[in-house]
Amino acid sequence: MSSAFRHGVVALVAAIALCPAAARAGEAAYMGKLLLTGGVSAVEGEGGGGLAAWSTITGYETRDGVGANAHATYVGLKDFSLRSAGVAVGLHDRLELSYARQAFDTGAAGGRLGLGDGFTFHQDVVGAKLRLLGDAVYDQDRLLPQVSVGVEYKHNDRGAIIRAVGGRHDSGVDYYVAATKLLLGESLLLDATLRATKANQMGLLGFGGDRNDAYSLQAEGSAALLLNRHLALGAEYRTKPDNLGFAHESDWADVFVAYALNKHLSITAAYVDLGDIATFRRQRGGYVSLQAGF
Repeated sequence: MSSAFRHGVVALVAAIALCPAAARAGEAAYMGKLLLTGGVSAVEGEGGGGLAAWSTITGYETRDGVGANAHATYVGLKDFSLRSAGVAVGLHDRLELSYARQAFDTGAAGGRLGLGDGFTFHQDVVGAKLRLLGDAVYDQDRLLPQVSVGVEYKHNDRGAIIRAVGGRHDSGVDYYVAATKLLLGESLLLDATLRATKANQMGLLGFGGDRNDAYSLQAEGSAALLLNRHLALGAEYRTKPDNLGFAHESDWADVFVAYALNKHLSITAAYVDLGDIATFRRQRGGYVSLQAGF
């Protein structure tokens, strides 16, 4: 286990320990949202689904409080694995600040690519999200969804390898706008997100490439059915740019189930299909993420 991932797990354990005290200190201010309606922690650290950003602000705070989450996520694929750990803070249900540290382990595939078995790409993701209008939970009498804009700065530590495979940059910035609508009568949550990005495989293979070095507009969509107040079942789809000549980049999809024990602890499990990655086809597998917060 990498030191960055261990630090993320430590942060997660600390959050679990601190959550009850924080909640008791300001129950009315922190616990205004319904269970699961704040989303979970996406692999890039922001509040949303596992693969997609939502407009919701992380945590269970209302406009009078502050909320926070820590997450640890593991994605195991046919030839690769991805670990992500990080924290996010929601301020007054208006502004979200997030950080995630990702580790993409090439396993035995790294040897076949000439990188060496277990060669690992690391990426830091720093994000901010601002809610512009609407309220996904309380605007049940309006058709208007909750709308937020977000920005994510990403930096990869393998610049030489990225340039060798045709990538142009080892850092980049994503911009997105997300709209989320919760239909309580139907127990249904819907989200649509547009992301302007140059990222190859979310930035794990750099930004821009020999085929294209311009921003492209990509779509992310999520739908979740709230089976009861603790359990949600859903699916996501995320389109991707195709900037690198040496390998086609596929869209991503998943089917997930999220269970919230309470407003402090939740777990998400999913079957993910990430398509082709770095010439290795049909990268499918399992996703599990543990989130703690208030």
